[in-house]
Amino acid sequence: MATFAVPFEKQKPMDFLTSIVSPFFLHRQGNIGKYAQDTDLIQAKQLRKLLNKAAHTEWGMKYDYKSMRNYNDFRQRVPLQTYDDLKPYITRMINGEKDVLWPSVVRWYAKSSGTTNDKSKFIPVTNEILWRCHYKGGVDCVALYLENNPKSRFFSRKGLILGGSHSPSSLNTQAHQGDLSAVLLQNLNPLVNLVRVPPKRIILMDEWESKIKAIVNSTWNKDVNSLSGVPSWMLVLIRALLEKTGKQYLTEVWPNLEVFFHGGISFEPYRDLYKSLIPSDEMHYMETYNASEGFFGIQNDLSDPSMLLMQDYGVFYEFIQLDEVGSDNPKVIPLEEVETNVNYAMVISTLGGLWRYQIGDTIRFTSLFPHKFVISGRTKHYINAFGEELMVDNAEKAISLTNQQTGAKVKEYTAAPLFLLDKGKGLHQWFIEFVKSPDSLKEYARLLDENLKRLNSDYEAKRYKDISLQPLEIIASREGVFYEWLKQKGKLGGQHKIPRLSNTREMIEELLLIDRK
Repeated sequence: MATFAVPFEKQKPMDFLTSIVSPFFLHRQGNIGKYAQDTDLIQAKQLRKLLNKAAHTEWGMKYDYKSMRNYNDFRQRVPLQTYDDLKPYITRMINGEKDVLWPSVVRWYAKSSGTTNDKSKFIPVTNEILWRCHYKGGVDCVALYLENNPKSRFFSRKGLILGGSHSPSSLNTQAHQGDLSAVLLQNLNPLVNLVRVPPKRIILMDEWESKIKAIVNSTWNKDVNSLSGVPSWMLVLIRALLEKTGKQYLTEVWPNLEVFFHGGISFEPYRDLYKSLIPSDEMHYMETYNASEGFFGIQNDLSDPSMLLMQDYGVFYEFIQLDEVGSDNPKVIPLEEVETNVNYAMVISTLGGLWRYQIGDTIRFTSLFPHKFVISGRTKHYINAFGEELMVDNAEKAISLTNQQTGAKVKEYTAAPLFLLDKGKGLHQWFIEFVKSPDSLKEYARLLDENLKRLNSDYEAKRYKDISLQPLEIIASREGVFYEWLKQKGKLGGQHKIPRLSNTREMIEELLLIDRK
């Protein structure tokens, strides 16, 4: 393996650029600070703007937006929506019809794998949601990062954005589609490209494995100080960089690295692994919640894993308690009525023409005024085969705790129920790919089980004396099984994620089949 010399040493230059640019973020930092006292006013303003903007669309006239005076009017007239409900409208928009869900013709659509009957969803990306939500979120990430790190040299070096695997392509003569990250990069202000790597022609490559190789070849000798992307896929890039350069740590390749803006999946299972590859006290990790449907949250305190709910991005928020999701008449509440430590399904109305749209994500508020939250999972990604109601955030925290207790490092995992028909009971089967295996898989399973009991009272109750739920079982996979599964599904790279929990065994059986080959 060839060893490459790093073409620059870590330096602390007289960097005036960041100090010159930083004051321009002060006003925005102040506006974000108003979230703490003005939640109801800010959200009421967002709803009013949305209703006024869409009043003359087909949707707005159907529900008479023009006569709506307040939230109660909106809640009583407009029913809750899923993607399947809105799909006929979106299909017409894709075919060039204007003023359907949103004024004007919408040209861009974010392709997203979802939990509906379709393989892919196509989420409208209007000019308004592009600039006043997604790009505004990116700017606010920098604003909040600089507020937390006044000594940052953020603008003096390059930022690496690892985008999606679907480059923009035509749906028809009227519309274009791609992963959200590809759509954002395609429409990005050219000035941003001056401080970003790799070149657009590489980051928008469609074939994932070729793209990783091209990114490595074009960036290993650049002075990169910030990363943006999904943790699991950024790891693939990091390992490829280390293999090319013959280095052990990423800080040997990019010594000025200072921040990783991450999102898409929980960072907790990856945290220790990143720290082992980036052994620097000057490295920061900042979580964001940027979905195809909108930009919703930013971690504004790096010592607190919760994210700040972004209230003035042209998104009106509503919430349904998880146990009411799917019921005939669920209770839906606005942001000012939520409580802490309750799992809520998010309902959004946006500048992208989504109205009372059930996004499928669940969150749990950790504080109010300002409203801060953690993503607790998906409305369909949890295990409740035995009444245990195991959520993704329980699983992520339990894996992280068990790793700390055993020194193990987990790359990927998924879990599903296994029904023991002969015993009238069942258990949870975990399929885990370790980067560093524990000394004892049996002890790792025991500790994981105990940690889940500590984190989830329903799980603990079902595990009591093994009455209904047996001790969990772990199957350690060979290296690369999850990657092969994603490749078979055509889901390499970008925003594609491993479903962590499932009530069915379809996925885990497919993984087991690959593992046996």
